[in-house]
Amino acid sequence: MRLLAALLLFAAAAAAAAAELPEFREAPAFRNGAGCAGAPTIHIAMTLDGTYLRGSLAGVLSVLRHAACPESIAFHFVASSASPARRLARLRAALAAAFPTLPATVHRFDARLVRGRISSSVRRALDQPLNYARIYLADILPRSVPRVLYLDSDLLVVDDVARLWATDLGPDAALAAPEYCNANFTLYFTDAFWRHPGYPTVFANRTRAPCYFNTGVMVIDLDRWRAGGYTAKLEYWMDVQKQEARIYELGSLPPFLLVFAGDVKAVQHRWNQHGLGGDNVAGQCRELHPGPVSLLHWSGKGKPWLRLDAGRPCPLDALWAPYDLLRRGGARDDLLAAVA
Repeated sequence: MRLLAALLLFAAAAAAAAAELPEFREAPAFRNGAGCAGAPTIHIAMTLDGTYLRGSLAGVLSVLRHAACPESIAFHFVASSASPARRLARLRAALAAAFPTLPATVHRFDARLVRGRISSSVRRALDQPLNYARIYLADILPRSVPRVLYLDSDLLVVDDVARLWATDLGPDAALAAPEYCNANFTLYFTDAFWRHPGYPTVFANRTRAPCYFNTGVMVIDLDRWRAGGYTAKLEYWMDVQKQEARIYELGSLPPFLLVFAGDVKAVQHRWNQHGLGGDNVAGQCRELHPGPVSLLHWSGKGKPWLRLDAGRPCPLDALWAPYDLLRRGGARDDLLAAVA
């Protein structure tokens, strides 16, 4: 019995240690420039969890580093309601340690909204409830926020985000994002979807032919989203996937394509140089797409912090490293010398 008790105690201690978050350095304070008087508030939403915390903090640093008016940016972090209070407190503490003066709000996402709607996909990370929180931003954020820029936690912004924020959505669009019409759109859905007599007709009356877009970078008009009932439309396709037929394999992306593809306000490709994490299976190294770059996105299985820690980085991971706020023994705190 004593041996069993000792083993249980050891297991509990190991679990507690695993739940601890690493320490992060404090980022420099960034101030508005002379021309920022009257600058609009830019609202940015990101998820907040232990697995991607390191990536989130690097992303925030990159946004602030390249913004002309960094004090005019308000961050909204979305954390799962399933996270224990102690765990959430640690996340808040890590955020405050890295950015003690950052205008930021942490919102809770009710994971129960999607637990019965999530089906397994090609990568386990895509099946986590928080991956679906972007569907509910119009409900999570206060109505005083009319527009939001959603950013994934595995990217760097290397341009003034105000340029992306200023995207003109036109008279009707609720969502803007870079589109990739050279991608084979049919591959994002199963044969069961395309063989069904009714499912493919969802694209029949779109403004343009449907194209793939990545949901890791989106400018969203929340008022139009609410008026259009888009959350319910996305939930409908998740319910079809769960209850009627397996019509896709890639987590939260396909419902967005089903609801918005063909009606998205196109943004320049420079604002989502995605796929730097390789595919969802091998996570192999990739090169940048041709053209200018304003945002680097390590979508896919390979994350730069994991590859750097493993001593097997890809060439482009060196661009992410200077924004890493992880505190290491003997590390200097003047990290921005490398990105100034």
